[in-house]
Amino acid sequence: MRAVDIIAKKRDGLALSSAEIDFFIQGYTRGDIPDYQAAAWAMAVLLKGMNNRETTDLAMAMVHSGQTLNMDRVAPVVVDKHSTGGVGDKTTLVVAPMVAALGQPVAKMSGRGLGFSGGTLDKLESIPGYNVSLTIDEFFKAVARNGVVVAGQTADLAPADGKLYALRDVTATVPSLPLIASSIMSKKIASGAQAMVLDVKVGRGAFMTTLKDARALAEIMISIGEQVGRRVTAVLSSMDQPLGNAVGNTLEVAEAVETLHGCGPADFVEHCVVIAAEMLRLAGLAETPETGRALAKGTLADGSALAVFKKWVAGQGGDARVADDLSILEQAPLRQVVTAPQSGYLAGIDAREVGLLSVELGAGRERKGDPVDHAVGLVFAAKVGAQLETGDALCTIHARTQEAADRAQVRLLAACTWSEELVAEPPLVYDILRG
Repeated sequence: MRAVDIIAKKRDGLALSSAEIDFFIQGYTRGDIPDYQAAAWAMAVLLKGMNNRETTDLAMAMVHSGQTLNMDRVAPVVVDKHSTGGVGDKTTLVVAPMVAALGQPVAKMSGRGLGFSGGTLDKLESIPGYNVSLTIDEFFKAVARNGVVVAGQTADLAPADGKLYALRDVTATVPSLPLIASSIMSKKIASGAQAMVLDVKVGRGAFMTTLKDARALAEIMISIGEQVGRRVTAVLSSMDQPLGNAVGNTLEVAEAVETLHGCGPADFVEHCVVIAAEMLRLAGLAETPETGRALAKGTLADGSALAVFKKWVAGQGGDARVADDLSILEQAPLRQVVTAPQSGYLAGIDAREVGLLSVELGAGRERKGDPVDHAVGLVFAAKVGAQLETGDALCTIHARTQEAADRAQVRLLAACTWSEELVAEPPLVYDILRG
């Protein structure tokens, strides 16, 4: 086989065989197939798509590119969750300790930011000392000792996905359903969790902009998981406006800590409760979602989730004092308050545009290997449905320079729409698909 023939076959819209997919993925993992051919292949997949069989084969080829973990040595059931990417989505930082506070281990392999979507690892690395690079043995020990482990992919676990993940970010091939599904499920299967909740984002700030596409992605991922004996639930959640108030790495960590203290934004708290309830149901700790909701809320009320967060962060080398002292986090030197340019109801906040302007500020990457500025970003004072008067605070921009803040302000105001009539708050969850 030759890589160029496989690229050409997919370019022409033909289905690749299991052997061809495995040849290409293993060759790319070993370095026999260079980045430029992998980029061409990824673009062909984006443009021509893959059928369900190809997508499952791709996921399993990436799983077989490295080792797989068996979490049975930790607990009868270990749960995981994954978001398909959004703006302001710091859910893992709250949900993982909520679930672990109830005695249910959470083991998660996370990624970095993709395009306008923030990455969990980038957020966690804004906590001084936090180590995302664990060996397999350290990964096992961390979840067994702390109840939670969130780390990056090692060279041994789904290494093909690690390489493709970074490549997709800088080759405009992120929004491909087969590539997203196989990427997510290869990590989930390789990391060994027996049950997982998939948070599939829908809207302007998501890679799946329509409910139809999001549902299709969810169904493919559920199918892949069930074929290898995993329990999978998919939550179809809204991403037309940022989740919560904060967008940017340290700013989102701060909001997660505030949420664990019981002071989080209402939409973010509700989203975390929904995800945690489904994780508890899959793990067998809650017979119904309603029971799971009550249990999850209880961990915020009694402080047990916050205690687990401290233990988790310290267990991975991070400065756990951040849970009580947010000044430990890096601060941007400039804060600029953006005010409402008119009176009325805030009718829309374009989440995609907010994500893109946060990348321009430095909170994300434009090229593979770019550094991330953990301190910059935005914190909203109002969300869709709010009634504001001219001059009321709309958002605070955290930036390095006045020039960067001014550019961000122009983009931010252009991303907001207004109405003279009452505007209903958008839904948080469209549907929950239980496999």
